[in-house]
Amino acid sequence: MDKSTPLASSWLVRSAPVAAAQAAGRPVVALESTIIAHGMPYPENVHTAREVEGLIRGMGAEPATIAVIGGRIRIGLSDDELELLGRSGKAHKVSRRDLPFALASGELGATTVAGTMICAALAGIEVFVTGGIGGVHRGAPESFDISADLQELARTSVAVVCAGAKSILDIGLTLEYLETQGVPVLSCGQDNFAAFYTRDSGFRADFRLDDAAEQARFIRAKWDLGLAGGVVLSTPVPEPAALPRAEIDAWTDQALAEARDQGVSGKAVTPFVLARIKALSGGRSLATNIALVKHNAEVGARLALALAAPAAGA
Repeated sequence: MDKSTPLASSWLVRSAPVAAAQAAGRPVVALESTIIAHGMPYPENVHTAREVEGLIRGMGAEPATIAVIGGRIRIGLSDDELELLGRSGKAHKVSRRDLPFALASGELGATTVAGTMICAALAGIEVFVTGGIGGVHRGAPESFDISADLQELARTSVAVVCAGAKSILDIGLTLEYLETQGVPVLSCGQDNFAAFYTRDSGFRADFRLDDAAEQARFIRAKWDLGLAGGVVLSTPVPEPAALPRAEIDAWTDQALAEARDQGVSGKAVTPFVLARIKALSGGRSLATNIALVKHNAEVGARLALALAAPAAGA
C-alpha cells in the first residue's frame, strides 16, 4: 500500500483511522490543507473541513487531510490539528519546492494541490479531492506564472477531483499545458471543463465519464499501462450554488488589477484575489466555494470506492 521508500516513510505519520483503513484495504481520500489555512476565513474553514471529512466517512471511505506538523507529513489530522491550521494564520503554503523546508524547519505547513499529491502518493492514496486546481495565470506569457500543480499532475499518479480550475486563471492555456504534458482531463456531469465558481469554462474536457466505475476503469487502465502521472476529474459546482460568469469575471478583473497595483505576486496572488472576490461578492463566493468542495468530496469518495472494487482492474 505504501509506495514510498523506507527513508521517505520515516517522514510520514498516519492517523490511527487512516492506518486502520489502509490495513483493512478500505479506500482513503486525500484532502489538502491550504484550503483550510489560506482558502477560507475562520471559522468557516474548520467547519467546512470537518463537514467534508464527515461526508467522505458517510460514504464508506476514510478522509486523510494532509499537512506538515512538527517536522512530519501528517496523513490524517485530529480535530485539534484542523483547528490549529484554521486559526494559526502562520502556516506556510507547501508545494514541491517548499516541502523539504517545512519538514527540516519543523514549521507549520499547509499543503497545496502539488504538495498534497506528493504526500498522497507517498502514502499510497490514489484519490485526492480539492476545490480547484492551479494553472496558467493570466499574463503568463510575460510573467511565466504557472502553478506547480500542473507539472505535478504530469509526474505524480494521483487522481485529482476538482471543480475545474479557478476562474482567476487562463483556463484555455491551462488545458493546453495539461494536454502537452499528457494529463487526461475528465469531466463528470457535463461535456465542458468547470470553472470553480461557475459551472462552465467554455472549454471541452478530453473525455466525459459520469459514472464512477467508468472513471475508475479509465484511471486503472492508464496506470496499468505504466503511463505515470495524474488524472484531472472535473465536476461542476451544484447549480443552486453557482455564480453568474459575468459577475465572477468582473470581480476577478478588479481583484487582479488591485493585486498588480499593490505589488502582490507569486503564490500570494491566489489568496489575495479569492479574498477580494469574497468581499466584492458580499460573501456569495465563499458559500459557492463551500458547496463545490462538499460536492467534490462526494464525487471523490465514489471514485475511491470504485477504484477499490475488483472490477476497476478488469
